[in-house]
Amino acid sequence: MDSRRTDCLTKPLSRLFENLGSKVGSYPLYFFIVPVLLSAALSGGFIFLQERQDNGLERQFTPSKGPSKATRAFVKENFPYNYSMFSEDRQYDKGSFASLIAVARNSRNLLDTLVLEDIISLNNKILDITVDNGRLGFNELCARANGECVSNIILEILSYSLTNQTSITYPVHIHKATPLFLGAMLGGVITDDSGSVRNTEAVKLFYYLDDQESTAEASKLWLREFKKLLSDNTDNKHIYVSYYTSKSKQDEIDSHTTDGFPLFLIAYACAVTVSVISCLRLDNVRNKMWVAVFGILSAVLAVLSGFGLLLYIGVPFVITVANAVFLLLGIGLNNMFIMVSDWQHTHVNDPVSKRMAHTYKEAIMPITITAVTDVLKFFIGVKSYFPSVQAFCLYTSASIIFCYIYTITFFGAFLALNGRREGSNRHWLTCKRIPSDRPKNRSELYSICCVGGDFDKSTGAEKMHTVSYFFKDYYGPFLIKPWVKGMIIFFFAAYLAVSIYGCLHVQQGFELHDLAADDSLVNTYNRKDRHYFYDYGPSVMVIISEPFPYWDETKRHELQACIEDFKGLHIVDRDIFSSWLDSYLLYGHANNLTLNDKDAFLKHLPQFFELFPFYQQDVNITGDVIHASRVFIQMVDIDSGSRELYALKALRSTSADCRAASLLVYNQKFIFFDQYDVVVSSTIKNVGVITAVMFIVSLLLIPNPVCSFLVTCSIGSVTVGVTGFMALWDISLDSISMIIFTVCIGFTVDFSAHVSYAFVSSKKTDPNAKAVDALTHLGFPILQGGLSTILGVSVLSVSKFNTFRTFFKIFFLVMFIGMVHGLVFIPVILSIFTCRSEKEASKDNTVKVTKL
Repeated sequence: MDSRRTDCLTKPLSRLFENLGSKVGSYPLYFFIVPVLLSAALSGGFIFLQERQDNGLERQFTPSKGPSKATRAFVKENFPYNYSMFSEDRQYDKGSFASLIAVARNSRNLLDTLVLEDIISLNNKILDITVDNGRLGFNELCARANGECVSNIILEILSYSLTNQTSITYPVHIHKATPLFLGAMLGGVITDDSGSVRNTEAVKLFYYLDDQESTAEASKLWLREFKKLLSDNTDNKHIYVSYYTSKSKQDEIDSHTTDGFPLFLIAYACAVTVSVISCLRLDNVRNKMWVAVFGILSAVLAVLSGFGLLLYIGVPFVITVANAVFLLLGIGLNNMFIMVSDWQHTHVNDPVSKRMAHTYKEAIMPITITAVTDVLKFFIGVKSYFPSVQAFCLYTSASIIFCYIYTITFFGAFLALNGRREGSNRHWLTCKRIPSDRPKNRSELYSICCVGGDFDKSTGAEKMHTVSYFFKDYYGPFLIKPWVKGMIIFFFAAYLAVSIYGCLHVQQGFELHDLAADDSLVNTYNRKDRHYFYDYGPSVMVIISEPFPYWDETKRHELQACIEDFKGLHIVDRDIFSSWLDSYLLYGHANNLTLNDKDAFLKHLPQFFELFPFYQQDVNITGDVIHASRVFIQMVDIDSGSRELYALKALRSTSADCRAASLLVYNQKFIFFDQYDVVVSSTIKNVGVITAVMFIVSLLLIPNPVCSFLVTCSIGSVTVGVTGFMALWDISLDSISMIIFTVCIGFTVDFSAHVSYAFVSSKKTDPNAKAVDALTHLGFPILQGGLSTILGVSVLSVSKFNTFRTFFKIFFLVMFIGMVHGLVFIPVILSIFTCRSEKEASKDNTVKVTKL
C-alpha cells in the first residue's frame, strides 16, 4: 500500500497554525477574554427569540414550491369561495373550525340512549358559547349554506333512528331524500348484511365558522372559549371526548418551541459529567477535569454566539433548530478530544508556547477540514425545498463557525493556562505547588491527594492512559486472531443483510402532530381519529383545468373514462362520487333535454344551477366558455404516511395518463403530502454531496487513494445501516428525520478516516501489527468522543416530543455504527486486504499520526 503524501496545502497551513498556537500559548488571556466578551454581546440576540419564532406549519414544513401549492392557486382563482354556500369538500384551505370526537365508554354502542344524551347535551353547551360580552354566538359566527348554519346533521340522524327505531345505512344514508356520506362522521362502525349500522363506537362533530376577515377575530375568541369549555367539562359520564380546532396544531407547536432548552441543559450537564470522568487522571497535576469543563463551555459559547447573531439579524427560529444544540455538543466534544490528545503527546518539559505550537500544528488541521466541510455541507442545505431545513442549516453553520473560532481561541487559551499550571507542577484543584514524588515522612494518603506531575521518562510525554493500554495489550491482539476476523466478517455480512432488509421497509410520512408533545390535545385527538375514522380519507377534487367541450358526446365519454380510472384505484371508493356533469346529464335525461349540442348544453345550465346551487361552485364559466370544472372522489384506507404517499402518486399518475383533458387533483392535505415527492430525492442528493465532500476530506486527511476509497465505502455502509435500522426502529423518513440523518452521517468519516490514516502511517510492517498500532493510538479517543456524545444526547430519549426522540435515535445509530466501523470492521478489513510490504518497512516514514 503506497503511502505517498500530498501536503502542498497542509504544510503552509500547519506552519500558520503552529505560529497561532505559539501566540495563544504566549498570550492566553487575550485569546480567552475576547471570545467571552464577543459571546456575551451576541447572546443578547436571545431577547428576540419570541419575536423570531416562526413555526408556520405550511410555511416551514412543506416544500416551498410544491405542486399542490400551484394547484391550490389554480383552485382559488377558478373556484373562489361562496361564503353563503359553505361546503367542506370545496375548501382549498383548512378554514376555521372546531371538532370533537366522542367515544362511548366501555365500548358501548353510541346508539345507547344515555350515551347519545351525553353527546347532545355537550353539543348544546357548545352551541351556547358566546363571545364579545354575549353578543356573538355560534349562530352569528357559523359558516352558512342556504342561509342556515352548517349543523351536525349526524345528531339528528342518530336521534331520529333511536326515537323511531329506524336503521341507519353506512357509509351512505338517505336522510330527507338526500344521500349523506357518514364515513367522516361515524367511527368504529359494525354493520349487518344489509349495510345497516348495528353498532358504532364514535362520532365526530364539526363546528365550522365563517372564515371571512370581518369575523376572524371573533372566531378566534369563539375557538378559545370552545377549548376552555371542553377542557373544563367533566359532566360526561358515558363518553370520552377529544377535541381539536383549526388553530390547535399551530398553537401547540408555538407554545412548546422553547421546551427543548431544559433538555439542552440536562444534555450538556451529562456531557460535562462524562467528559470530566473520561479526562480524570489519578495524577494531581496531569488531571484534565477543568479542560473537559471548558471544552464543553466552548461549545455553549458557540451556540450562544451563532444563535444570537442570527436572531439579531432576523433569521426565523423554527422548532427544528433546537436540534442543532445537540449537534454542536458532538462537534465541540470531538474538537476537545483532538486538542487534548495532541497536547498529551507533547514534551511536558517544553515551554507552554512550544507545546501549544506543536498541538496546533497537529490538531487544528483536521479540525479545520471538518469545520470547512460541515459549513459547506450546511450552506448547501440552505437551498433545500423546506424552509425549516434552511433555517436549521443557517443556525447550525453559523454555530459551527463560532465553534471553530472558539476552539482555537477560547479553549486553546484555557489549555495553555492549564499547561502553565502543569508546567509549574501545581495541583489541579488548589493550584498550589506540589511535589512530584512522595516525601519520605508523608503517608500514602498524602501521595494520593497531594503528589503529582509524573510522566513517561522515555518519551518525555504524559503517560499512556489505562484504556489505551487495554487496546494495545488486550483488545488489539484479540481482534487480529484469525477466527475472530472470520466472525467479524460474518457479523459484517449479517449487519449489511439486516440493514438492506430494513432499507426495503422504510416508511415515509410526516405527521404534523409529531411536532407536538405526546400528551398534547392534538395527539390525543389524532390517535382517536386514526383509530376510529381511518376507513375513509379526504374527498379529492379532480379538476378539468382547461376549456373542454362537455357537450361533445365522444369527448365526454373519453373524459368519463378517465374518471372511471380514478374510481378503479384501490384507494378510491367507486360508489361515493359527486359530479356536476353526471348530475346535469341525469337532469337532462329526466327532462327530455338534448345536451349534446353546445347551445343547448349552455342554455339549460342556469336552470340546473338554480335547482342544485352547490354545483355552481364547481364550474368556472364565462360567456360560452367553461374554463374549468371539478368533480369529487372519495379516498379510502388512508391510515399511514405510506398510504398517503401511495395515494398521492396513484392519483397524480392517473391524472397524467388521461389523454382526454388536462387534469389536476387536489385536497388541502396534499399541501403536506408534497413532501413525499422530494424527501427521498433530497436525502439521496444530500448523502451524495456529503459523500463527495467526505471523499475530498479523506484525501486530505489520508493521502492514499485506497484508504480514501475505503473511507468512502464505510460512509456508504454506515448510511445503509442507519437507514435500515431507522426502519426497524419505527422511524419514518420525512423532512425532520431527513435533516437529522444527513447531518449525522457527516460524523461517520471521523472514526473511519482517522483509523485508516493511523493504519497507513504506522511504522509497523505486518498488517496485524498496523491494526493494533492504530487502535492503540485512536481507540480511546474514539470511545471518548462517541460515548460522551451518545450519553450527552441520551436525555432526549425520554423527551415527550417526537422530534427530539427521533434525533436521539438517529444520532445514536450514526455514532454507534460509526464507532463499530472504526473500532471493529475497518481495522479487520485493512488487516485482511493489506499485504505485508518490506519496501514499506524500509521507508523513512515520518508522518505523524493525527490523533482523533
